[in-house]
Amino acid sequence: MELLDFILHVDQHLAEFITNYGTWIYGILFLIIFVETGLVVMPFLPGDSLLFAAGALAASTGAMDPWLLGALLFIAAVLGDTVNYHIGRFIGPRVFEMNSRFINKQHLIKTQEFFARHGGKTIIFARFVPFARTFAPFVAGAGSMNYKFFLTYNVIGAFCWVASFVTLGYLFGNMPIVKDNFTHLIFGIIIISVLPGIIGFIREKLKNRKANV
Repeated sequence: MELLDFILHVDQHLAEFITNYGTWIYGILFLIIFVETGLVVMPFLPGDSLLFAAGALAASTGAMDPWLLGALLFIAAVLGDTVNYHIGRFIGPRVFEMNSRFINKQHLIKTQEFFARHGGKTIIFARFVPFARTFAPFVAGAGSMNYKFFLTYNVIGAFCWVASFVTLGYLFGNMPIVKDNFTHLIFGIIIISVLPGIIGFIREKLKNRKANV
């Protein structure tokens, strides 16, 4: 419940962090983004809403420099995916052969299938999809994708993801209609983010049902 409250009221919690910890907020945000993208067992952290809220607070409070904020979170996202990639190379093949309560095997398989269809562009697309964002670099490492090839898509994806959400938050996060309905906005971001996965799941179910008829 505490995690859900943090996700839905991330703007309020970040404001408290700024009040209590000052410039340490940069390190806190860096760590959250790094952990969400770098540890395959932490896909539930609120990356999208966190970036948006951080951009909004940078504009409203002046406590964070938006350029420094964007640069640090970009680095955190790139490093997180890089660590996740190497974890995938080290333990990935074994994870696909075992059942773990810490790693959802079905999410890994779905990500692997997406890789088969879209190749390296998956790293970019996955940045904007919760859970897939965490599993994509792991699967890339497990599948022994060339690291230089992976890094190129990693950097492009991280830049697009961080720049888009921080900029949107900075430009629109303090509009009265947005501030007054921030929880609803977070719900909207979550729904839009997971919608492609839901549609893909339904299509796969319908495809399997037709194949079995």
